[in-house]
Amino acid sequence: MDEYRWYWIGYRICFVLVFFGCWIYCIASYGFLFGLGLGWLPSGITAAVVSFLWPLLVAALVILFWVLIYVFVLKKG
Repeated sequence: MDEYRWYWIGYRICFVLVFFGCWIYCIASYGFLFGLGLGWLPSGITAAVVSFLWPLLVAALVILFWVLIYVFVLKKG
């Protein structure tokens, strides 16, 4: 099981980030009381599903980073 330990570490980190991001979105969208009180439920479901795909999210961020570097730094003219 040690060969997949890195995956579960990334899963936990991604879960926390996605959970709090979604919860803040729920609070901003539905108000303080409703978003804070019930927003944790859809945030937990979303985080649980999306966190399994965290390697794809990391790959997409790396590609986006390189595209932005190319557009704004390397391609002048």
